[in-house]
Amino acid sequence: MREPPEVNELYGAGDLESAAPFEMPVATASLGPSYLEAEMAGQPPAGAGPATQWYRGLGWGFWLAAAVVLGWVLLALLANVLPFQNPDALQTSCFLSSSPSAAHLLGCDSVGRDILSRVVFGSRVSLVVGFSSIAISLAVGGPLGVLAGYFRGAFDQVLSVIANVFLSFPSLVLALVVVAYLGNSELDITLIIALVAWPILFRVVRATTIEYVQRDYVLAARALGATTSQLLRRYLLPDVFPSAITYGLVGVALAIVAEGGLSFLGQSVGPPVPTWGNMIAAGTETMPSYLSLLLSPAIAMFSFILAINHVGDRLRQRLDLRSAL
Repeated sequence: MREPPEVNELYGAGDLESAAPFEMPVATASLGPSYLEAEMAGQPPAGAGPATQWYRGLGWGFWLAAAVVLGWVLLALLANVLPFQNPDALQTSCFLSSSPSAAHLLGCDSVGRDILSRVVFGSRVSLVVGFSSIAISLAVGGPLGVLAGYFRGAFDQVLSVIANVFLSFPSLVLALVVVAYLGNSELDITLIIALVAWPILFRVVRATTIEYVQRDYVLAARALGATTSQLLRRYLLPDVFPSAITYGLVGVALAIVAEGGLSFLGQSVGPPVPTWGNMIAAGTETMPSYLSLLLSPAIAMFSFILAINHVGDRLRQRLDLRSAL
C-alpha cells in the first residue's frame, strides 16, 4: 500500500511557509472562546454576519395593530394642527340637533360640544398617563430587577419584600388613597399609576434576568474573566431590555384602563379636560339620549388597548422564540 505523501511533496519545501492556513468555518469559530474574548474586548467578532431580521413573520395582524397604535399616537400629538373643533367650545349647530351629521360626525354631547374632537383630545390624557407611568415604572423597576436577579442574596430578598408589600395592597384602593393625598392632576395620576405598576415590572425583569444569567454564554464569559459591568452591559441588558419593553407595552394598556377607571369614579383629571374615562362616565348619565357620548370613547379605548396588547404579545412571543433557539 502506498504511503501517504509527505507535506513537502504536497506543497513543496519552499511553499510550506506560504501555504494558506486552514480556516475554521465562521459558524464554528463564532462559538469558540475567541468570540467571547472579542466581545469582552469591545471588538466585533470575526465573520459576524448581519443582525437577524426579527420583524419578519410577525403577521398582518401585528402590522394592523401597530398602525392603530401609531394612528392614535399621531392623532393625540397633532390634534391642535388637525382640523378638529375646539373640544370645549359650545357649537351653535349642536343646539339644533345632537345627532351625527356632516358637521359633527359623532354628534354632540348634552352641553353642545363636538364628541369627535373630545374623543381625539381626550386620548391625550390617556396616552400620556399610560406611556409616562410605565416609562417611570421601567426606569425604577427595570434596573432594580436586573440587579436583584444578577446579585441575588440579601439584596434580592430586601427588594422582593418591598415589592411584595406594594403588591399586597389592592391596586384600586391604593390608588384612591394616594389620589386623596396628592391630588388628581395629570402628573399626580401618572405618579400614582407608576407607584402601583413598578413592583410588577420589577418582578418580570428580575425573573427574566435570572433566566438569562444562567445561559451558557454568560457562564462562559464569566469564566473567561468578564467583569460585572461587562456581563450586564454586553450580555444581560441586550436580552432583558427587549423583553421588558414588550411587557411594558402590555402595561401601557393596563395603565390606560386604570386611568379610565379613576376617571369613571371621578378621581382622575376632571372636567372640562376631556378624557376617555370621564366621557364614558358622562355618557352613562345621559343614556340613552346621547348614546354616542358613551360608545365613542369606549370604542376608542377598546381599539387602542386591543391593538397595543396584540403588539406587545406578538413581540413577546417573537422574542421568546428567538431566546429558545
